[in-house]
Amino acid sequence: MNKLRLPAAFAIAMSVTTALGVLNAQAADGVSVFASGLNGPRGLKFGSDGDLYVAEAGLGGTTSTVGKCVQVVPPVGPYTGGKTARILKISPKGRVTTVVDGLPSSSDAVPTHDVEGVADIAFIGDTLYGLIAGAGCSHGVPDFPNGVIRVDEKRHTWRLVADLSAFYMAHPVAHPNPNDFEPDGTPFSMIAVGGRLYVIEPNHGRLMEINPKDGDIRQIIDVSASEGHIVPTAVVFDGLFRVGNLNTFPIVPGTAKILDITRRGRITDETPGFTAITGLALDRDDHLYVLELATAPGRPTPGTGKLVLSKDDQIEEILTGLTLPTGNMAFGRDGALYLSNFGAVATPGAGQIVRVEVGRPDDADTE
Repeated sequence: MNKLRLPAAFAIAMSVTTALGVLNAQAADGVSVFASGLNGPRGLKFGSDGDLYVAEAGLGGTTSTVGKCVQVVPPVGPYTGGKTARILKISPKGRVTTVVDGLPSSSDAVPTHDVEGVADIAFIGDTLYGLIAGAGCSHGVPDFPNGVIRVDEKRHTWRLVADLSAFYMAHPVAHPNPNDFEPDGTPFSMIAVGGRLYVIEPNHGRLMEINPKDGDIRQIIDVSASEGHIVPTAVVFDGLFRVGNLNTFPIVPGTAKILDITRRGRITDETPGFTAITGLALDRDDHLYVLELATAPGRPTPGTGKLVLSKDDQIEEILTGLTLPTGNMAFGRDGALYLSNFGAVATPGAGQIVRVEVGRPDDADTE
């Protein structure tokens, strides 16, 4: 996946802005900061308890594995790693508690230190699963691979159920990008459908199915084989997998798209006209909401992120002025859509969860 190599001055500015609790977004009434002070919030899901569960990338670490394994190539690599990622939950009244912590987190070598940690979460029934993106030897975490974990919320413990790092290395894609290749991958998005978990990995470019009972991993499609290095990031399901892509930098507005993919891995259609997609969500009527990282040409520009609605072959602007919003979104029982803002900012405590009133009550995305 492309790294967000932002100017160091931007990171300093964000620490000031977010310390003041400022939401850098323009919209009508109905937009508010639901939670703040987070470290790289990514994918969101609501549990059956009505609480919002949040994947956090964390703060990286200082462990280096240079000389011990294949590294991510400069200038992105080498990474350094640690155990600073978390899964949080937030009550309807905004109370934040930790579900599990001490999860793998790693940061790259560029000055602003893009961080990977827990990328997304999903529920099968009341069982919580986390998607780990900041692990593996190439990310400075030699004792744990990228993969899917099962979380015991009562005991605040977790265990690995699927080793994605090993799968990536054993099953290379058709068209990897050698100048932007991560041996352990950077899985980004995860959903639950019919007792299975489905994961998008953007750096290599693939959609996978995981059986959480035995950890079996099956590749649905190698997106790179037909599309090249388009960096698929986000996935939802409405009878078909709807997969959005980031594209490579520099950003060219309007060049990202939504692919329709069958369960058998066939691309049947595409919807163009989007920019740098990092998140998706479906309401109860299967209207598709799309989160765009940044929409100005060139490098990712703070304050240009957007939330849009794709409906009847039209793209409607819902919310503008977001700063590096990152990760799949979730509908609450109140009908509002919740998204991660300042999600790709490495500044400690910069992350926000933003609540946007877009739907009617009971549009909940609880899987």
